[in-house]
Amino acid sequence: MAMTPEIRSRMVTITPPGSQPSIDGSAAHFTGSVRIDGHFQAPRPARVGGATVTFAPGARTAWHKHPLGQTLLVVAGMGFVQQWGEAVQIMRPGDLVWIPPNTKHWHGATASSTMAHIAITEAMEGKAVDWMERVSAMQYDEALEQ
Repeated sequence: MAMTPEIRSRMVTITPPGSQPSIDGSAAHFTGSVRIDGHFQAPRPARVGGATVTFAPGARTAWHKHPLGQTLLVVAGMGFVQQWGEAVQIMRPGDLVWIPPNTKHWHGATASSTMAHIAITEAMEGKAVDWMERVSAMQYDEALEQ
């Protein structure tokens, strides 16, 4: 019997490590080398989705917002997170970072370290992120100076 999405959404499922291919972060939304692993989107009515995202040294997201906020759990390396108009903050392994709804921000690795985090977001009306302009080299360099 074929499993329909409706039946699948009512069953406990396990996705083993390595069963999904890694994907490269889109050049439209990231600067530098970024790998996305274990991407998931829970079936409706749930709205949660996420992935493990690994940034090479100097790699980062573009500025963006999440309609219902975002949680980052840093699992390796050191990175930066910055809210628009505020100072850059350093993220370290074990840090739990909450980014409030509709807060313009970016995050990524320091210039000398990789950084990996588990990113968890919820979608509102099917949309989990609003991408904006790239973090400029000048903005990133300012982060390095702080």
